[in-house]
Amino acid sequence: MREEQSYCVYIMTNKGNTTLYTGVTGGLEVRVLQHKKKEIEGFTKRYNLTKLVYYEEFEYIDDAIYREKQIKAGSRKKKIDLVNSINPDWKDLSDGWYDDDTV
Repeated sequence: MREEQSYCVYIMTNKGNTTLYTGVTGGLEVRVLQHKKKEIEGFTKRYNLTKLVYYEEFEYIDDAIYREKQIKAGSRKKKIDLVNSINPDWKDLSDGWYDDDTV
């Protein structure tokens, strides 16, 4: 990830890749860690969505929010196709971001 400020749209899922969550953030590494530690109340905590399978970076928050709305408005199949386009094995893209004792 870049050092300068960027905004990201991201998709989280669970171990079985059965539930998808699309979000937007100004700090992807911090936000993903919050999801992994289940620090954020709501959908991702309830459905154990701890695996980052997709993200896009943007320079401006307005662009990221616009893209998030586009993705959320799409069908489940479109979201799956989007993940498959860059991560066909549905690996956790955040693997290696954190020390073992952090998560």
